[in-house]
Amino acid sequence: MVVDCHYHHIPETISTDALIKNMDQQGIDRIALMASLCGPLPETKEILITFMRFGLNRSWLRNLPKKLITKFSPEGNIILPSGLIEIYPDIDNSVVFDEADRHPDRFFAWCMVKPGSSTDPVAEYERWEKHPACIGVKAHPFWHRYAPIELLKVSERLVRNNKPLILHLGFDNHGDILSLANALPELKIILAHTAFPCYSDTWKLIKERKNISVDFSATAYVDPSIMKKASDYLGIERCIYGSDGPFGSHGPHGHFDLCVIKKQIEDLFQDPGKRKRILGENFMECIGRN
Repeated sequence: MVVDCHYHHIPETISTDALIKNMDQQGIDRIALMASLCGPLPETKEILITFMRFGLNRSWLRNLPKKLITKFSPEGNIILPSGLIEIYPDIDNSVVFDEADRHPDRFFAWCMVKPGSSTDPVAEYERWEKHPACIGVKAHPFWHRYAPIELLKVSERLVRNNKPLILHLGFDNHGDILSLANALPELKIILAHTAFPCYSDTWKLIKERKNISVDFSATAYVDPSIMKKASDYLGIERCIYGSDGPFGSHGPHGHFDLCVIKKQIEDLFQDPGKRKRILGENFMECIGRN
């Protein structure tokens, strides 16, 4: 089974029917949907992406790309080189669970939470935790600007349910994964985008924490060289396939190209056993669906 662990549901970008057709064409059995925290994003120029990855992967150069991607407006919207991106003040998880109800054999669903919003993270997770599609909690400390330890209460509930937390880390205290991991050493965590933005510096922190994995999602943040370094350092069993759709590389049809990262994984990992682990088995074990 091939499972994409990281996909943002933005209906105005691609319809569900079109997405499922694309999944069938690309050999993707299931996708784990997460609610959107913003609208569609423009495709970033490859030269900027290459520069960002190069700089972020080198601690001595990291401050330069950091300045480009950590600008926020007074309203909490992010200002990227491509322009201002509105970040929604609240999150509607019902849309992804509705899709999972309509297509239970194709979609899992993450419950996204946001500390400081109108809905308490624990209450929001309690609303969805018994839904058959619910696989855990998604949180975005980077764009929502908080320290991961603020997820402690909802993470305690995840531990009781044996479900994972998937995180998009930020810089400085917004990337302080150890405070949460030390408070709940049994919590299963997936660090999105191969532990963006500090990559190998974060890998060193989690090296001995076997319950913390990374996903390979986002063409803007991850390339085959990063995949190889992460898998060599952490081990194949801690690497998980995701796309970060519908954000990223566009195909000739003008829509998000769902197969880019999947093909990179297939090209990079020639051993069928390793491919199977990354493309589905690791994630299914993490969410307890194996």
